Amino acid sequence: MDDFPGFIAVETGEDGGLPLAIAWAMADGQVKHTLIQPDDDWLNDELISLGDYSLEELENLGVSPLDVIRELENDHFNATLYTAGVSDDEAALSRLFDVFGLDPFVELAPAESLYADLEPGEWARARGELFGELGMEPMRPEQEVQVMLALHQRLAEES
Repeated sequence: MDDFPGFIAVETGEDGGLPLAIAWAMADGQVKHTLIQPDDDWLNDELISLGDYSLEELENLGVSPLDVIRELENDHFNATLYTAGVSDDEAALSRLFDVFGLDPFVELAPAESLYADLEPGEWARARGELFGELGMEPMRPEQEVQVMLALHQRLAEES
């Protein structure tokens, strides 16, 4: 199989904007994933949601927003990345980049746009079925990216 598309997923808190974890696919199909240390400015809101993580877990196991941006830049500078949730992922990436006054250097597009031959809704249905088959959760970015990679491979083999 040729190179895989760049898939990306960002896990956010319930408020939808605080990036907690991120994962993206490399051209060879490997997945990079990390928790994200919250920026101090993000924590000023009393209603902040950290999802299934504790603040201590994110601070100790996560990497800084700047390190996330640098790694993403090394892997996908000026690339189009494909996601299952464009608006949510765009909001989370914007928040990540805003910390440093930067504009995102990646463009997000819906993953289903890669498959022009599919009927509307077919990609989402197949994605949902694959989550069940693989026993994975759509809220975890590394599992979301794994499912998009597996679905891409399946669809490529069928065409």
